[in-house]
Amino acid sequence: LSTLFPALIFNDIGPVLSLTGAIGGGCIAYIGPGLVYLGVNGEDFLNAILARLERWRGTKDVNNNSGSGGVTEEDLPVDGDASLEIDATTSIDAYERIVSGSKPLWYYLGLFPVWCAIANKGATHLKKKTDAAFAVTGVSAESAPGDHSLLLPPPTKRDYSIALFFVCFGVVSAVAGVMSNLYVQWNNLDEVDYGDGN
Repeated sequence: LSTLFPALIFNDIGPVLSLTGAIGGGCIAYIGPGLVYLGVNGEDFLNAILARLERWRGTKDVNNNSGSGGVTEEDLPVDGDASLEIDATTSIDAYERIVSGSKPLWYYLGLFPVWCAIANKGATHLKKKTDAAFAVTGVSAESAPGDHSLLLPPPTKRDYSIALFFVCFGVVSAVAGVMSNLYVQWNNLDEVDYGDGN
């Protein structure tokens, strides 16, 4: 009945289907895969962005402190156990460090606040899922039996660029599809005039 009544009421459901196709096609073909890739590799993405921001912050600090003339007390090493190792930065820590510090203009122009939020959400949820799987099975990815040389290499800047391009292209294609459908409907360009019926 839910499909029968609209079919009886409306003469033409083409505009609805074309809008659905424009939005759904862009989401399924482009936006979804790009967001999934970014979410699954969120921890690596956040660490890569943090490394770039730390380099920029370091050069900015060097330029700002160039006239101070030398080493300060904060620059000197601290006494402690030299055998201790620093833990790798987790994605949550990386995201907090990205958000908290100063950022260059390219960070905002490249929409990196959005990309970092998506990557953080994906990395957080992926970590929860892997921790839950470890709690149930007792087997982590590192301790799983098998040939670990078959694991995929870490994502590169090119991989992230392609994923971000897919998302941007999907948004542009969905907006262009909706706008073209609205243009066609407002100007009645979808009505075909067959002339004298021949």
